[in-house]
Amino acid sequence: MPGRDVPGQGGASGLVCRGAGAIFADMLNIISVLIGLVTLVLGLIAFVPLLGWLNWLVIPIGIVGAAVGALSSSNGGRNLNLILIVIFAIRLSLGGGIL
Repeated sequence: MPGRDVPGQGGASGLVCRGAGAIFADMLNIISVLIGLVTLVLGLIAFVPLLGWLNWLVIPIGIVGAAVGALSSSNGGRNLNLILIVIFAIRLSLGGGIL
């Protein structure tokens, strides 16, 4: 029928009927972004001279965030964590793995 909203098609009402799996996948992306923000804060602290050893803790946290983001339906959290991993791995290598 014209003018009638079909569930799951995003009709005029803007409501989309989604299953619990899709909502869970969105929550995984939010969790991944939150892990990425924690990684970012700890990584910024690790940029202080003589605190480079903190990157040994920051990089695994970013890896966990990237894994959680890979399970989600969106790529935002995963990409954030991957970028942070690369940046902090470069910082770790420039400091010789300790500084």
